[in-house]
Amino acid sequence: MRLLLDTHLVLWWEAGHPRLPGIVQDLVRKEAEAVFVSRVSLWEIAIKVSNGRLKVDIAKFARNVEKNGFEWLDIRNEHILAVTTLPTFEDHRDPFDRLLVAQSQTEPLVLLTADSALGRYGQTVRVV
Repeated sequence: MRLLLDTHLVLWWEAGHPRLPGIVQDLVRKEAEAVFVSRVSLWEIAIKVSNGRLKVDIAKFARNVEKNGFEWLDIRNEHILAVTTLPTFEDHRDPFDRLLVAQSQTEPLVLLTADSALGRYGQTVRVV
């Protein structure tokens, strides 16, 4: 199984946060062939750090992605174009999440997320 971690999950992983679901740890350690962190997440974190909504040493975070055994997933044109094929939900318009979903469908990867709203996007999304 090839996994893509959503932004919250990778932040919780990095921090050793108790909100990280045990199933995520199990899937990453026992079942994953590869685990990816999207550059979308790095961009989202950078924006939240710059506007004061998040306190993270972003340079350390970026270094630790690979130290944690994860791989970076770059943003490609096909990912961006795939966003146009996603359904639009009035209660969920987050552009970062939508790009993560598009990446999961394009690659394909299983997007692990704690956000139940993303479950509506189909079989490449697994809410944990």
